[in-house]
Amino acid sequence: MTSPARSLPFRQVDVFSSEPLLGNPVAVVHDADDLTDEQMAAFARWTNLSETTFLLAPTDPAADYRLRIFTPGAELPFAGHPTLGSAHAWLEAGGVPAGEDVVQECGAGLVRLRRGEVLAFEAPPLTRSGPVDEADLDGVAAALRVGRDDLVDAAWIDNGPGWVGVLLRDADAVLALRPDFAAIGDLKIGVVGEHPAGHEAAVEVRAFCPEYGVPEDPVTGSLNAGIGQWLAGTRLPASYVAAQGTAVGRRGRVHVARDVPGEGGAVHVGGATRTTITGTLDL
Repeated sequence: MTSPARSLPFRQVDVFSSEPLLGNPVAVVHDADDLTDEQMAAFARWTNLSETTFLLAPTDPAADYRLRIFTPGAELPFAGHPTLGSAHAWLEAGGVPAGEDVVQECGAGLVRLRRGEVLAFEAPPLTRSGPVDEADLDGVAAALRVGRDDLVDAAWIDNGPGWVGVLLRDADAVLALRPDFAAIGDLKIGVVGEHPAGHEAAVEVRAFCPEYGVPEDPVTGSLNAGIGQWLAGTRLPASYVAAQGTAVGRRGRVHVARDVPGEGGAVHVGGATRTTITGTLDL
């Protein structure tokens, strides 16, 4: 005899675009404390979105809520657009933060979100940083189908998902990429290139992570956070807008700002959030 289905509040939130259907959607399940790991993973596979999240009661008294984040292929300790979309959903459902900021508990620890014109999260510390060895660079170049000398710079900018950041000569070179997804293997490659002066966005960004069941992620908060920690205030302005999703028919705009110019200041990543679907999930 099967147990009766539970109905849980559900929202699907578009992140990083103020225009309908042009950002990156995240599926958000509220009141998910009684769901099993298997149910969460199965629902994430079923939505087939780049990420699906589950809001739970916090275990840390400093947090307003706890969040679990799943791709179709794995659970992540942190991801950016799910953080923004889930905070939006939590607030819209009546969540009241204990302080001025929203504080999220997740696998990467506590993540603070500012509530301003747009929600913006403080980039968590990098779990891996620094130069990329030559063997990995050769693999990245082969996977991107570019020459080794086309990689202007590269660094590990991993804040949970595993990102290696690659700087190309310009935005056109980023948009021209046609990667060999099979060759990417278990790498998670984030690519950035500058737009010419006068463009509405300072840079173009693309994210390739087929191991997570997402060959190209439309708009990626964690990657833009890592790029900001790597380049904001040095190679790039301390505050700028990144465009992402162009190559896959989206129009994401990611606002990146370093509080103190240079490599030491905290980086905040924000963008527009809007609910596109509201309903219930029966499991």
